[in-house]
Amino acid sequence: MSTVLIVPGWRDSGPGHWQTLWAEQLPGAVRVHQDDWITPTRTAWVASITRHILEIGGPVVIAAHSLGCIATSHLPPEAVERIVGALLVAPADPERRGILADFAPVPYQPLPYRSIVVASTNDPFCPVRTAGAYARAWKSEFVRLPDAGHINVEAGFGPWPLGSALLQSLLPVESLAEV
Repeated sequence: MSTVLIVPGWRDSGPGHWQTLWAEQLPGAVRVHQDDWITPTRTAWVASITRHILEIGGPVVIAAHSLGCIATSHLPPEAVERIVGALLVAPADPERRGILADFAPVPYQPLPYRSIVVASTNDPFCPVRTAGAYARAWKSEFVRLPDAGHINVEAGFGPWPLGSALLQSLLPVESLAEV
């Protein structure tokens, strides 16, 4: 059975955020905790996500937001081989924000697992064309949401049923009975 690994972005995902709700509601879901949410470094974040994946021990489906998407794209082979799917929501553009520059350049190669990139036409942290370029490079399905901001609480996304349905589409059949 696959485990859902929640990978928040810069500054974490607070109360009411779809990631927080999913971490509380999905049986067996694991949430990544970073040592530094404010001044992130790629080495530390990737190491933390990798550690979580390896501790799970079985197949993993990632549910990442913002900088968590970019950190996921940097994972080493020993972590990547455990991933069976990834929902990559509102990816960040580290080349546009100095505090996130350590995560640049973003890898532009296919991800070896099924993935879905969800982006908004008016995300203040990443132009939709950049998110679309990530999706093309990663060989991800691309879901473009009109005027959805950063797809977070501030943009009106709490429980987010569409996101939940997209996540379920990534879970292997044996895991669906559990959700």
